Amino acid sequence: MSETTSKIARDISWLHFNHRVLQEAANPEVPLYERIKFLAIYSSNLDEFFRVRVAALRSYRKLRKKTRKELDIKPKKQLKQIRQIVRSQQEMFGEIFQENILPELAEHGIELLKPDEYNAEQQKFAHQYFYEKVYPLLQNLELESSSKKAPFLLNKALYLIVTFPDSHDLSIVNIPSDKLPRFIKMPGSEAGHHPITFLDDIIRNHLENYLEREVSGVYAIKVSRDAEIYIDDEFSGDLVEKIQAGLKERQVGLPTRFLYDSRMPEDLVARIKELFNLSKNDLIPGARYHNFNDFFAFPDPVGHPELHYESLPPLPHPTLEKADSILSLIAKKDQMLHFPYQRFDYVHRMIAEAAADPQVKAIKVTLYRVANQSKVVQALLAALEAGKEVMAFIEAKARFDEASNLHWGKELEKAGAKVQYSYPGIKVHTKLLLIQREEGDDIRNYAYLGTGNFNEKTARIYCDHALLTADKKLGKEVSKIFKVLEGEIIVPKTKHLLVAPFYLRDRLIDMIDNEIELAKAGKPAYMILKMNSLEEQGMIDKLLEASEAGVKIQMIVRGICCLLPGPDSNIEIISIVDRFLEHSRVLIFGNGGDEKIYTASADWMNRNLYNRIEVAIPIYDPDIRQELREIIDIQLADNCKARKIDPDQCNTFRTGPDGSSVNRAQLDIYNYLKQQVEIEEPEVRA
Repeated sequence: MSETTSKIARDISWLHFNHRVLQEAANPEVPLYERIKFLAIYSSNLDEFFRVRVAALRSYRKLRKKTRKELDIKPKKQLKQIRQIVRSQQEMFGEIFQENILPELAEHGIELLKPDEYNAEQQKFAHQYFYEKVYPLLQNLELESSSKKAPFLLNKALYLIVTFPDSHDLSIVNIPSDKLPRFIKMPGSEAGHHPITFLDDIIRNHLENYLEREVSGVYAIKVSRDAEIYIDDEFSGDLVEKIQAGLKERQVGLPTRFLYDSRMPEDLVARIKELFNLSKNDLIPGARYHNFNDFFAFPDPVGHPELHYESLPPLPHPTLEKADSILSLIAKKDQMLHFPYQRFDYVHRMIAEAAADPQVKAIKVTLYRVANQSKVVQALLAALEAGKEVMAFIEAKARFDEASNLHWGKELEKAGAKVQYSYPGIKVHTKLLLIQREEGDDIRNYAYLGTGNFNEKTARIYCDHALLTADKKLGKEVSKIFKVLEGEIIVPKTKHLLVAPFYLRDRLIDMIDNEIELAKAGKPAYMILKMNSLEEQGMIDKLLEASEAGVKIQMIVRGICCLLPGPDSNIEIISIVDRFLEHSRVLIFGNGGDEKIYTASADWMNRNLYNRIEVAIPIYDPDIRQELREIIDIQLADNCKARKIDPDQCNTFRTGPDGSSVNRAQLDIYNYLKQQVEIEEPEVRA
């Protein structure tokens, strides 16, 4: 490793990714309501981070010192770093909200009122709202001065801790934001004035009446709990029952973050620490209001278009849109969809067409994250009604989507589908759809191979690619993967698809080694690698080896990136954070002038390469290869939303030379794809 190249722990790197989200919230060029959403995204991300990653780090502390050393894990040091970084980011968060967001809202006549700012009309409204809407939902958990143990607080729920003069008694009052809007529109006193108040503050304003005693202090708190579902033995018993039981246990898991109002007196903080049996690492100071995730639903009473991103409706696919039959079309030529730029409903159409086709015998699909209102599953149910054989492999261990996945699994089972939940010991993360159609004496395989989930909701905001193909080589190998999932074979022997955990990593190493040999022979050698996360140590070491051999490596890594290349390295890494979530994985190897291009479901992380069934998909069609290559080139040229990943860890924006054009990849890709269809709307500009 060169002197300027370094490595970073995955959790620290993830916090730097969340800082990039915060940068968008701070960017005055981002429309106001989108900046509010970025604050909500940051808050939601951080909550999940504490529930998952911080919980894991704390569990590592229980390992023997020798084991921690072997695993190269230093949980105590990392937890300290995490606290320092989060505290700094929370200060930045507060400054953005107080010094930028609130004043700009006020410029548009939108004002967040505190109780002491209510006028007489608003006091009357708040009083009526409290007793009609809020009062029936409130609970008062009383703690006398002699109390030694606190009541149980629900995961992610909001509460107010209330103190009283001349008393050590406490009250803990819930904020029922799960039942009522967090933001309440108040009556305005003049045109163009749009007052809004927090539900929290309507409660604060009525606490003395509600508790029937004088109040001396009110402080908001929130608990985040360990989100892991612990399953001791996946090879025995009913996995679905275990996960359902685990979902209940998740709500009562150990605290991983106790967020409290930083204005809270030190003696009260100490008392809470003792009452709730918290460590100093559990306690995280915050501001007056918690759970900014609720800002996703912040009301827009003015409706000015300039306060939001310009609409980018999903585009029709230039060929699929005109096709009478999707299956007939892809029988002749591969097609590729790019989400969220293009419509997702071709997926439903493809399944619906298969359901109505008497020659289609079976439909098989892997479902990792299923939408609550899933059109994909509805299409599968219609196929069952039409008498088709349907096999659905549902990943029951997809974190935070377990309940939705299990629900749809039961619905499919009831309708007669063959449903399998999870695979012993590993997750199934690949996104595959297989339609088997009888043609003459043979069965022809029609396949959909994607980088993202079969989820129409996320397909509107996640950037992904999906190959639709009837290529006999690929279809046969997709069929083999389903045979693994159905338990018919153990290892899928594939020549074209690269399948984890069997040999994806080995094939990637072989292709990197090929570039190294080309570089050593003085020939052009390069790789372009796009992924969400780079963490697996062996792959990082191999990239460093390639860099030192002279291989030029360009990378686009959205999130975790444990490699920080210096200026003298042959590795350049950028991260793009913009209105859509970069989610696709694309791997390009120079291969001596005959480029190898893959899309993939897998990141370069331990879990993806060793503990998940993943697939990397070779792109053979020359037109799709060119289109995908041009899309990646557009992203590599971004000088508007691309940040440099380097040892400085400052997320410095990469800019072009003075006078150069503004290249904003996501808008440029939309316009690039828009040129392929006949639409009259003007080009979207940065």
